[in-house]
Amino acid sequence: MPLRHATMQHQLHKNGVRLHAAMMSRIHSHGADDPPSQEELELMEERRQLKAARDERREHDQQPKAHAPKLVRTTHAVAKAKEPKAAKEKEAKAAAKKAKPHMTRTEKHAQKAAALDAARRAAKKSASKT
Repeated sequence: MPLRHATMQHQLHKNGVRLHAAMMSRIHSHGADDPPSQEELELMEERRQLKAARDERREHDQQPKAHAPKLVRTTHAVAKAKEPKAAKEKEAKAAAKKAKPHMTRTEKHAQKAAALDAARRAAKKSASKT
């Protein structure tokens, strides 16, 4: 059964820890000049195989993936939408899109200022008559 990438990294880590422990126990008990034990050799071989498998998987991941071809759909609605519209329909649409007449911001402010001025003048005239 093929191994997943996540477990591959975890296995490499566990193997490295076991290999380091085996090497340290050999060095502490026999010294650094003693040849590696059978357990160390097995762990080194397993580590080499794990790294080779990891590199093979990484290389496989770099290969281009197969993609499904894009579907080209032709429906009646699409074909109908491509038909040219009549001139009357276009004119009716253009008339409907025309903006309604409205006052601009400056016109609104001018009207408001004129109303305030007229109210102020009306108040002065009524006060002066009495």
